[in-house]
Amino acid sequence: MITGATAGIGEATARLYAEHGYHLILTGRRDNLLQTLKNKLENQFGIKIKTLNFDVKDKEAVKKAIASLKDEWREIDVLINNAGLAKGFHDIQDGLIEDWESMIDTNIKGLLYVSREIMPIMIENRKGHIVNIGSIAGKEVYSKGNVYCSTKHAVEGITKAMRMDLLPHKIKVTAICPGAVDTEFSKVRFDGNQARADQVYDGYQPLKAIDIAEAIYFATSRPAHVNINDLLIMPTAQADTSHLLRE
Repeated sequence: MITGATAGIGEATARLYAEHGYHLILTGRRDNLLQTLKNKLENQFGIKIKTLNFDVKDKEAVKKAIASLKDEWREIDVLINNAGLAKGFHDIQDGLIEDWESMIDTNIKGLLYVSREIMPIMIENRKGHIVNIGSIAGKEVYSKGNVYCSTKHAVEGITKAMRMDLLPHKIKVTAICPGAVDTEFSKVRFDGNQARADQVYDGYQPLKAIDIAEAIYFATSRPAHVNINDLLIMPTAQADTSHLLRE
């Protein structure tokens, strides 16, 4: 099951798992993109895909969607909590409260809402692996990243807590934490301003969505006795949140 599967890391991850023969539950807000991806991957790889059209911020929609899954779709081996976003780029005193709420509701509460519905299924099935998509922003803070960084620090803490609490149930928990990845991330942050988003990646080679998808698949394909707790993945040109080599 992959949340936020309609673009970027989620879409690349869906394609990679389809290539490896996984049946997929794909979720997202844009149903037309979900259906396009479903048709493409089913036709290309001969796998089955169930789509669930909801916003992870909507607690009742999450509950309703997961409850709708028939028995054949409840054998969930892997949950990839990928849905997330950044909104705005202001000094904290100038931040827009609606941007803060969007990030908190999606990156923290949305991850919790989805996980809360799936964890009991995994416990009942006595197996499972949860992958939370974190960020370098969950390990360091950068200027004007204040609330976004805070949400990803929360994901870091939630992931560690999950690993402890789910240990008796033998459920694996992994954090995959990218640096700069060229996806819709910056376009969303800057309210659709593509020119400003492009400036974020000018002068260096950022990560691609497939780079993170491959790391996710690697983590979930380890033997039963191996858990990848935490992977921090950066472009070669990026040392930390604030140091980039632009040429």
